[in-house]
Amino acid sequence: MTPTVICLNVILLFAGAAVAAADTLPDGEAVLARVDDNISSRNKVIESEMIIHGRRGTRTVESRSWIEGNRQSFTEYLSPPRERGTKMLKIGEELWTFAPSTDRTIRISGHMLRQSVLGSDLSYEDLMEDPKLAELYTATTAGADSVLGRPCWVLELTARSEDIAYHTRRVWVDQERAVLLREERFAKSGMLLKTTNVRSVSEIDGHWVADHIVFRDELRQGQGTEFLLQRLTFDAEIPPHVFSKASLRK
Repeated sequence: MTPTVICLNVILLFAGAAVAAADTLPDGEAVLARVDDNISSRNKVIESEMIIHGRRGTRTVESRSWIEGNRQSFTEYLSPPRERGTKMLKIGEELWTFAPSTDRTIRISGHMLRQSVLGSDLSYEDLMEDPKLAELYTATTAGADSVLGRPCWVLELTARSEDIAYHTRRVWVDQERAVLLREERFAKSGMLLKTTNVRSVSEIDGHWVADHIVFRDELRQGQGTEFLLQRLTFDAEIPPHVFSKASLRK
């Protein structure tokens, strides 16, 4: 057998192996749909702590949020005293905040959406995002990996429209539990903007939920912002008046 034939056979062998490997990967859209199904509910009430590691030290902010579907949410900050009474209301694509220190309600829009919330690594844009990723992104499965000792599928997400905050994302999805364990968010230029790393996961009412997450804005210095889930109730009864501008000043 000539060297040329041997080389051609080797190339064909590796090409066949690559096709076989690709055939074993699940459909990315199907995996992303499982992620959405795992966390979706009619509504939810969340109590949490946000530990902000800033340049001047670390502080903890406690809050309670009421969320209905993917269109309405209301958050009230409970502590520390400096933040107590600050509130945020999202209805559809609109966001308002109320600060008791100024006794003013402000509509957040445009470039203001990219600003940090309470000095954290999260922006208002992050908080406004529709949690149903399949409605925002197309998905392809790039490969397999392991996070926290759990086998994961690695998905490449591409924004469906130009007005989405992050043009592309790379996410690591627990193969069994369909919960995100790691995430990288990129600008259209390819620049890495944000990372998310889950530290622990718990099961609540049949849903697998990340209860300790570290968010990091890669364009600023610091140790990131930790999110600690204290309590989560799915399908709670939420009075309609909660999602009104009048609630901001109560």
